[in-house]
Amino acid sequence: MSATQINCPHCFATNRLPGERLADNPSCGRCKRPLFVGKPLELNPGNVANTIEKNDIPVLVDCWAPWCGPCQSFAPVFEQLAAQSEPYLRCAKLNTEAVPSIAQSWGIRSIPTLILFKRGKEVQRVSGAMPMQQLKAWLVQVGAFN
Repeated sequence: MSATQINCPHCFATNRLPGERLADNPSCGRCKRPLFVGKPLELNPGNVANTIEKNDIPVLVDCWAPWCGPCQSFAPVFEQLAAQSEPYLRCAKLNTEAVPSIAQSWGIRSIPTLILFKRGKEVQRVSGAMPMQQLKAWLVQVGAFN
């Protein structure tokens, strides 16, 4: 029975639970709220490090901006992915206009850009909006679900 480290999206506490219990709707040991909410987490300077670094499951970040048409058209696809992929993939969004320092440190040059992190390290990125089928194929190709 291996333990999986999951960061609470509400209080940012690190929780350890058996990997086989991920799909059992686990709650945070500190705040008692659900560890998985089925929607993307909005990243900000206060939660980005914990979200990226303290989850054993992969974290997929959608870097976007409110004025970007392709970002707006991709948003429902990303929302749907979050609802379907938790607890095996955490989805998060980074508003590059609201938090330009993080976008700059990550070298975001076009939006939307998706960045896949595993255990705090960037493993892959792709730019451009895509339909759900293509997004899921890309995630399988880059090893997000293994």
